[in-house]
Amino acid sequence: MSINSDGAWRKANAAPSLSDVQRVPINYNKPPWQRFLSFLGPGALVAVGYMDPGNWATSIAGGSAYGYTLLSMVLISSLMAIYLQALTARLGIATGRDLAQACRDHFTKPAVIFLWLSAEIAIIATDLAEVIGTAIALNLLFGLPLIIGVILTVADVLLILLLQQRGFRYIEALVITLIGTIAVAFLFEMIFSRPELGPLLLGLVPSKQILDPGVLYVGIGILGATVMPHNLYLHSAIVNTRAYNPSPSGKREAIKFATWDSTLALGLAFFINASILILAAAAFHFAGRTDVAEIQDAYKLLSPMLGAGAASILFAVALLASGQNSTLTGTLTGQIVMEGFVNLRLKPWVRRLVTRMLAVVPTVAVIVISGEKGTGELLILSQVVLSLQLSFAVVPLMMFSGDKAKMGEFVISPPMKWLGWGITALIIGLNAFLLFQTFFG
Repeated sequence: MSINSDGAWRKANAAPSLSDVQRVPINYNKPPWQRFLSFLGPGALVAVGYMDPGNWATSIAGGSAYGYTLLSMVLISSLMAIYLQALTARLGIATGRDLAQACRDHFTKPAVIFLWLSAEIAIIATDLAEVIGTAIALNLLFGLPLIIGVILTVADVLLILLLQQRGFRYIEALVITLIGTIAVAFLFEMIFSRPELGPLLLGLVPSKQILDPGVLYVGIGILGATVMPHNLYLHSAIVNTRAYNPSPSGKREAIKFATWDSTLALGLAFFINASILILAAAAFHFAGRTDVAEIQDAYKLLSPMLGAGAASILFAVALLASGQNSTLTGTLTGQIVMEGFVNLRLKPWVRRLVTRMLAVVPTVAVIVISGEKGTGELLILSQVVLSLQLSFAVVPLMMFSGDKAKMGEFVISPPMKWLGWGITALIIGLNAFLLFQTFFG
C-alpha cells in the first residue's frame, strides 16, 4: 500500500494542521515546570472523548447488569488509551504531521479514501452520542422534548466559532472547566452511593465472565467508548498548537510534556468512567435492578435508591457538561480529518453543520419511530461502531511510530513496538469475536 519503497514520506514537509489557530508561545527562559504549564491543555481536549455520553450508556448498562465485572475493561481500555495517545503525540511532534496527513503521505489514493471514510464514520458515531446525550440532559433538567433538544444542539456551531476566533487557550479553558464540573459531580455521587471497596477492587481484575456474549458486547462498547479513533487524529494535530523549539532537543522536551499532559488528563477520565460504572453497580445491580440500561431510567432512580435528593440533579448536570464538552472537539477533529486526508478545506461552520446534521437526522428518526427507549440502544450501537473503526486508525499509527525512516531518532523502541502491536492485535481480536458472535453466535 505504501508509495515509497524506502519508507520515507512522499513530501519532505507538511503544512501544519489547524493553520487558522494561533500557536501558544513557549518561554524557554522559564524553568521546566513552568514550561510544562504551557503544554497543558491538549490532553484535556483528548480526554473529553473518553468521557462523552457514549461512555455513560455503556457504563450504566454494564454496571447495572454485571456489577463491577466490566470495571477491568474500563481499566484496560484506559491504559491502552494512555499508551496510544502518547504514541500519537510523539508522531505529531516528531514528524510535524497529524495522523491523517501521515496516511495521505504514505498510502495509495484508494487506501487514503477508505481510511478517510472510516474516520468520518467514527466522527459521525461520536457526534451521534453527543447529540443524544445533550438532548437527554436538557430533557431531564428542563423538561424539553428530546426532538427539541436534538435540534438545539445545532446551535453549538456559534459557540465553537466564537471560541476559535478568541484563541485556542479559550477552548482549552472551557473544556477544563467542564471536566472539573463532571469530576466534582461524580465525586459526590461516589459519596452518596457508598460502594463496597472489596468487590470494587476485585472488579479491576479480568474474569472469564467477560467472554460471555452479552458481557462481551457491552465490554467492546466500553472499549469503543474509551479508546476513541477520532482522538488519535485530534491529538496528533493539537500537540502542534504549541510553538516549541523545532530542534531535536526541543521536540524531545515537547514529546515528554505532551505525554505527561495526556496521561494526567486520561487518568482523570478513568476516574470519571469508572465512577459511572461503579455508581450503576452500587445503586442498581446490588439492589436487584439489573435492567437499568437507559440514562433516563438511571436519572429517575438515583435519588430514591440512594436516598439523596441531589444525586439525580448532579447526574444530569454532569451529563450536560459531558455532551457540551464533546461537541467542542468534534469540529476540530472533522477539520483535521478532512484537510489531512483529502486536503479539502471548508469553513468551520459549514463543516460543523454538515457533521451535526448527519447525527441529528438519524437521531430524530429513531426518536419518532422508537421513542426514548431507542436512544439508549442507539448510544450503545454508536460505541460498538467506534470500536469497529478503531483498527483503521491504530494500525497506521503503529506502522508510522515504528518506522525509523519516518520518525528518525524519535522512533519507538522494540519493546514499545511489541506492546503497541499487542494492543492492536487485542483490539482486532475482540472486534472479530464480536462480529462472529453477532452473526453466528
